[in-house]
Amino acid sequence: MAFKMAINYGKAVSRQSVPQTEALPGQVPNSAGGHAYPVDDWKRLERFLILGTDGPTYYATERELTLKNAAAVERCIAADGARTVQAIVDVSHKGRAPKNDPALFALALCARKGNEATKRAAYQALPQVARIGTHLFHWASYMDALGGLSGNGAKRAVSRWYGEKAPGALALQLVKYQQRDGWSHRDILRLSHPRSPSPQHGLLFDWATHGWPGIGETPHDDPALRIVWAFEKAKTAKGKELLQLVREYELPHECVPNEAKSDPKLWDAMLPSMGVTAILRNLGKMSAVGLLGQLSDAEKLVCDVLGDAEKLRRGRVHPIAVLVACRVYAQGHGDKGKLAWQPNRRILDALDGAFYSAFQAIEPTGKRHMLAIDISGSMDSGQIAGMSGVTPRVGAAAMALVTAATEPRYAMVAYERFLSVLDISPKMRMEQVVAKMQAMHMGATDCAQPMLYAAREKIPVDVFVHYSDSETWAGSTHPQVALEAYRQKMGIPAKMVTVAMVANEFTIADPNDGGSLDVAGFDASAPAVIADFVRG
Repeated sequence: MAFKMAINYGKAVSRQSVPQTEALPGQVPNSAGGHAYPVDDWKRLERFLILGTDGPTYYATERELTLKNAAAVERCIAADGARTVQAIVDVSHKGRAPKNDPALFALALCARKGNEATKRAAYQALPQVARIGTHLFHWASYMDALGGLSGNGAKRAVSRWYGEKAPGALALQLVKYQQRDGWSHRDILRLSHPRSPSPQHGLLFDWATHGWPGIGETPHDDPALRIVWAFEKAKTAKGKELLQLVREYELPHECVPNEAKSDPKLWDAMLPSMGVTAILRNLGKMSAVGLLGQLSDAEKLVCDVLGDAEKLRRGRVHPIAVLVACRVYAQGHGDKGKLAWQPNRRILDALDGAFYSAFQAIEPTGKRHMLAIDISGSMDSGQIAGMSGVTPRVGAAAMALVTAATEPRYAMVAYERFLSVLDISPKMRMEQVVAKMQAMHMGATDCAQPMLYAAREKIPVDVFVHYSDSETWAGSTHPQVALEAYRQKMGIPAKMVTVAMVANEFTIADPNDGGSLDVAGFDASAPAVIADFVRG
């Protein structure tokens, strides 16, 4: 007679026996067939503002992801419009996000979908979020898509944007940022009819809408308006005349005809007044024309600028912009076109340093960190904030190195279905790290692997920092359960931080666990936030 083995009721109801394809209490299905915790709308808003939805992820199209995030933003607006506007201003004004577009879009949503108080707050915040002409054009295009720039509130906001700028600052905006997204200053000024707070403003509005026929051979009498005269003269100037205009009136490169930009003398004239972002974007071109030669004055100037943390902060230079510049410059050619150059090693060193400096200053905690990078297939799809070549996997490694450069006690691992010790360090060049991450094997996702590994090898860890999209599904143990088991086995109240590398709605961090934290990936303030949490 055959006997059936009795069921182990304790094991059957144990959290440790629940595979990731089944839900723990409070979890929801993720996009991969596993289960994770949902993030609330405020966390979703933060992720959207910082990471954006430029390009698809492994599991969602760009449109699908944008619509879901827009719906979350609208729910935040309905719940607390003033808080939503403040969150937008905080992320944008502090330079926490790689791109300003999500903040501009969310601000347009506040202006269109909010109640009267929210709309007033959104319009009042416009100059803080739309700081340059290009931002204003983006915001206008979003407003147009949501119903247009009609309405007294929108017109007054635009009028303030132009009218509150000093004449010289406004003149620079008008010549530097001509048009974008099908909008120009002429279009917006004609639509809003702003009042002129000064005669100079009136002349600038008139030039932007109608032009100044017969510009003449002598500069304008008003010093604040001379850059407009120089801009008009530069359209036809050649050789020494163009060089003199650039040097004397500090014309930005956007005001110089493209056909003249093969002259290294012209770039040498533009470089001293060039902003940090413009330098990052034009390193390849300046090297290609021969300006950034070894031991040259231009090389020294560029390295000095990139090494100045205060200039990076004032210029709101985001770490991911430096990472992209480093990746492109190191490869010696652009991602598009035929431009090629020989990378300058001193400038590559300066870019490496600038990447770390662009994050908020971090005081080391002295705690034991396990930096765990999700290298599964879904982490190799899409680009963070639409930045060329920066997949979530590459971005995760770069963010982990920021903590590794600060904390003296860390171990770095990579995981998919299995785990491996990762041989990258802050001593490596960023282009080497990017290449190594791009070459790694991809597999299914099991976010419990770091805790299981540390428990098995009896590694003392104070905090597990996951860089992941939380699309975990392949394990027989949930990450939260693995964390709880690790704490019990090792007698260490280990914490867990989930650094979200995609703007989706999932996290492996249990919101009811005081020792777990969820932050948005590539938030310039994230490493400092993590350190404060670990310290607390």
